Amino acid sequence: MLSDIKEWLKDAIFNRFTLLVIMFVILTVVLVQRLFVMQIINGQNYLNNFKMTIKKETTLKSTRGNIYDRNGNLLAYNKLAYAVTIEDNFESGKNKNALINNSIYNAIRIVESCGDIVSNDFNIVLGDHDQFEYTVSGTKLTRFLADVYGRKSTDDLTTSERNSTPEDLVLFLCDQKKFGIGHTVIDENGDSKFVPMEGYSREEILKIITVRYQMATNNYQKYLTTIIADDVNDNTVAAIKENSDTLQGVGIEVNTLRQYNDTQYFAHIIGYTGNASPEDLAELTDSSHDYNGADMVGKSGIEKSMEEYLQGEKGKEVIYVDNMGKIIDTVSHVDPRSGNDVYLSIDADLQKAVYNMLEQKLAGILVSKIVNMKTYNNDVVKSSLMMIPIDDVYYALVNNNVIDIDHMGGKNAQVYEQIVYETFLSKQASVMEALRDELFTVKTPYRDLSDEMKVYESYIVSRLMSSSSGILVSDLIDREDSTYINWTTNETISLNEYLHYCLASNWMDVTKFHLSSQYSDSEEVYRQLVDYIIKDLTENTGFSKKMFKYMIADNVVTGKQLCMILYEQKIILGTAAEKALLESGAKTPYDFIINKISNLEITPAMLALDPCSGSCVVANTKGELLALVTYPGYDNNRFANSIDADYYAKLLSDLASPLYNNATQQMTAPGSTFKPCSAACALEEGVVNPGEAIKCEGVFEYFDVEKTCWVYPGAHGSLDVTGAIGNSCNCFFYEVGYRLATNTHTSNYDEERGLQRLQKYADLFGLTTKTGIEMEENAPKFSDELPVDSAIGQGSHNYTTVGLSRYVTTIATRGTCYDYTLINKIVTPDGSIIVSGSPEVKNSVVFADSTWSQIYAGMRQVVQKAAAFRQFPIDVAGKTGTAQTSKSRTNHALFIGFAPYEAPEVTVATRIAYGYTSANAAQLSKDVLSYYFKVEDAAELVNGIADEATDEIIED
Repeated sequence: MLSDIKEWLKDAIFNRFTLLVIMFVILTVVLVQRLFVMQIINGQNYLNNFKMTIKKETTLKSTRGNIYDRNGNLLAYNKLAYAVTIEDNFESGKNKNALINNSIYNAIRIVESCGDIVSNDFNIVLGDHDQFEYTVSGTKLTRFLADVYGRKSTDDLTTSERNSTPEDLVLFLCDQKKFGIGHTVIDENGDSKFVPMEGYSREEILKIITVRYQMATNNYQKYLTTIIADDVNDNTVAAIKENSDTLQGVGIEVNTLRQYNDTQYFAHIIGYTGNASPEDLAELTDSSHDYNGADMVGKSGIEKSMEEYLQGEKGKEVIYVDNMGKIIDTVSHVDPRSGNDVYLSIDADLQKAVYNMLEQKLAGILVSKIVNMKTYNNDVVKSSLMMIPIDDVYYALVNNNVIDIDHMGGKNAQVYEQIVYETFLSKQASVMEALRDELFTVKTPYRDLSDEMKVYESYIVSRLMSSSSGILVSDLIDREDSTYINWTTNETISLNEYLHYCLASNWMDVTKFHLSSQYSDSEEVYRQLVDYIIKDLTENTGFSKKMFKYMIADNVVTGKQLCMILYEQKIILGTAAEKALLESGAKTPYDFIINKISNLEITPAMLALDPCSGSCVVANTKGELLALVTYPGYDNNRFANSIDADYYAKLLSDLASPLYNNATQQMTAPGSTFKPCSAACALEEGVVNPGEAIKCEGVFEYFDVEKTCWVYPGAHGSLDVTGAIGNSCNCFFYEVGYRLATNTHTSNYDEERGLQRLQKYADLFGLTTKTGIEMEENAPKFSDELPVDSAIGQGSHNYTTVGLSRYVTTIATRGTCYDYTLINKIVTPDGSIIVSGSPEVKNSVVFADSTWSQIYAGMRQVVQKAAAFRQFPIDVAGKTGTAQTSKSRTNHALFIGFAPYEAPEVTVATRIAYGYTSANAAQLSKDVLSYYFKVEDAAELVNGIADEATDEIIED
């Protein structure tokens, strides 16, 4: 019994112990689980807190300084505006390209549906019929290609990369290995394949590439945004925000936009800003500012040259935000600092007045030269007597894109547009048939073609060699080859023969015209080449213009039709009565055109006929530039911040070259304006003595060369230096040039010696170096041949108008040659002047008083004889000049001068390219001086009406 009790107790103890153990284990497990769960919860909270708290470093953009004229008139400033931007917050992976492209594409659609435009800072635009075209050339294009292909140096470009057409470059960027702009498709075998450019229009592709390239320039840095569109309206802002859930990375920012006043007058001086390109960043490596690809920098003009001063200092902010973007904490904050203000030496009112007077003068010359004739034989008249037949004016309306010929075939075309377009289609069909016959069967040697067919076939070859097609590769052509010579020089073979030879000689890249089979035989390749040519010409606006010329000549398209289209396309406005007069024939198209040019409704720049451009530089005798005018101008507001691609393409195709600065870049021979320099050289070198007379008999002979004076068959007779300048006698200065080369007939003729002696004085007058202005300026070229010709301003001299301005200012100051500057002062945001832009003296010219006196007296005689200055109340001294060009075009007209004669205060240098006679340049210069000295009322001088052309002809 006792043993049973013991056993029971033993089992009970054991079971209770077991139970306790089991209970302990259970409690331990529960406790561990709870602790583990708490740790997970706490850990998750920690992780959540970590995710919700993000450190964000933000660069705070600064604002650029303003630009003013010398009198405080505002020329460039900033305004706040909304911008649509994209930030690279996309996860890496194979779908990243597609996600980025989709966000950009959707953002673009929203922007454009709300009436805004997307930015385009890319160097490719869409040209005729959706053809990609470069907007840069030469070294700029090579640098651009190197940037796109990721080459550090242009020397690293492969031959294929260097010769890339715009189409090649776009395909490269659309490739899956680059930006992946396209779609995956399933082929007939069921295989998937990525096709670049698939699923997008060419316009959409270019817009996406523009954004992607800028993002790539920014190296896809986190928190660094790229602008898709700037200066957008409230509707765009609202739409972007409403669709933010489907627009990853896309947002709205408040940015400062650069704005310009009176753009056409100041665009070339001020320049414009844009996103920093790789080339810009390379140039700015030594700057005190920290730049990246998202920064706005000066691209040209004062904006570029004064970048270091105008650019503000960025601020910086370091904050913590939660996952909703709410700021939790600000760690540090440094405010941005605005840039400095730049004041120019330019007088804005004078600048605008001179520009307008120049336009009026050009219009007046045109009106005096347009004749109511279909053709005019200018081959038999002097340059100053050349005329413009009215048919050339009608054609200019088409040729320089005043009339939009594409609009004629559009759905909104009106009555006369439709009539002319139907006529055009008929002409086009007949021309294409004739060309196809020539290219396959007729095979007429080039020299035996009609003038019209010569124009067409030459255009074909130029198209094949253009950068947009790249089919006929210039670098591969052997220009010593007999067949090449027979085509280009002898003109004894047909285009059929030449193209066949180019193919056989491997001068063509046949891949460019998309052969249907790589195994095509030579005739099949040629047939496909011809098909390509005909298709290309059919779609090419440039070729369409060629046909219009002959349609106008043949009266198939009339002047009246084209004038009515000016109304239909709203190029000019008019009353119903005015239109009725033209349509009924009561007013002739000729009278209509003359009236519209006279009222500047049709401007010289629009027509791009000679003359359509010019320049004028006004400076005071302190060396300060008061006006630096080039005509025509452009609207740099459409370039600032981001380039309006359509507008840029239009400017590039404009035959009046509005992007070209005629005051600082156009270079021509100075003509007789160089004679005061030659006179100084003659007197100071002792090859002509004071008071010595040299006889002009109208002809100058040396060796077997015979040269005539501009008055030939007349003659000036005996002249001293003063009379030689006053009469602009060529024979006198031919003798000067000869004496310089022969030591006054005491030694053998030495061309180099003569040029060196003449160059010494050109250098003293500042004609051998740039003037120093803070903008793009071409370097002058002193003549390197023929001292006899060079002494009258011919030879190979080439100078800018601003260079001639410094030259005449040196004369006016009796020997103070300045380094020009456009800067009056630079002022900090708090008003402190940190730079004073007073011109520095480059060199001083020390001549005998008698030398200066004879030069001055001669220049005074020039003005006294000029009809433009008759009864002018202020004594002026000056020199006219005529720069000869080709025989098919009229001469450049030049004038340099200063006033008052007794105590010079201001100088003027004027060049009217292809201005017929220097009397026109003298007349404009007189108007400029009249405005400056308030001789005439400003409203009378600047009246918006073509200036009456002078009857005077000066051909010196």
